[in-house]
Amino acid sequence: MASIRPRYDDQGEHIGWQVRITRKGFPQQNKMFRTRREAETWAATIESQMLRGSWIDMAEADSTTLSEALDRYGKEVSILKKSGKIELYRIGKLKTDKISKLYLSQIRGADLAEYRDRRLAEGLSVSSVRLELAIISNLYTVAMKEWRMEGLRNPVLAVRKPSPGKARDRRLSLIEEKKLLAECAPSLKSIVLFALETGMRRGEIRKLLWKDVNFEKCTAQLFDTKNGEDRFIPLSSRALAVLKALPRDTGDKVFPGADISHSFAAARKRADIEDLHFHDLRHEATSRLFEKGFNPVEVSAITGHKTLQMLKRYTHLKAEDLAKRMG
Repeated sequence: MASIRPRYDDQGEHIGWQVRITRKGFPQQNKMFRTRREAETWAATIESQMLRGSWIDMAEADSTTLSEALDRYGKEVSILKKSGKIELYRIGKLKTDKISKLYLSQIRGADLAEYRDRRLAEGLSVSSVRLELAIISNLYTVAMKEWRMEGLRNPVLAVRKPSPGKARDRRLSLIEEKKLLAECAPSLKSIVLFALETGMRRGEIRKLLWKDVNFEKCTAQLFDTKNGEDRFIPLSSRALAVLKALPRDTGDKVFPGADISHSFAAARKRADIEDLHFHDLRHEATSRLFEKGFNPVEVSAITGHKTLQMLKRYTHLKAEDLAKRMG
């Protein structure tokens, strides 16, 4: 049976209505409401669900804030990911927003829409907002499947995601390449040339070991890459020349101690080249492979892209080159 009683604060002012439902075979349910009507509606709904056998215990979802859930998600899920450190950083930012103080069962699509607009207004990129919403969405999925919160609904499914925008199409011209290389220290120059020849990611270049390079077969083997798979990289004559010119007495890594991001940014600035990131070299390398005549299957085997759609986002062929091939 449900009992509904008024609640008062220490000064004797009415602050709401306390509902208590006691029914044999079910844990006692307690919840506060601002109005008696809300209390009566909730009590009737819960008792009806118990009677029909469709009731699901929402006590944990009602008492767990998004902030608390994010802490648990970080410890149990994020830490297992390759991008775990980055995701934990995003979780830290999420916890500073007022939405993190709401209970999981309280959050609606409208709350997340306000959160989305608030973050965009703060200057956060569309990509970052989409990633934060993805974390919240997966958190709800995990909570429903693994944290005994089956009665939850994923509020992220009810909100529009900001448009991802146009795919980046930055190509590196030969003139820019020459200017960039002229401003690179010898170690960075080797890395830039190697990236342009192989299409390897920054992290893959940094982890490459000498024992994984086979000069006879002209290949380099990469382990545990971003998409979770190992792959072999064919090495062009130019890539092999870069490797053969490197010192071999610096340890196991081919490119030891390379602070690629900061060194590259400084060299780009000295070369007076606008809007160029190190990852754009992967774009450029992928595009050059297509321009050499490799087909999508061959390119994906080299670069590790899993789908044609992913390749299209990274590949931007020059129209004038395509026109020459068309005759």
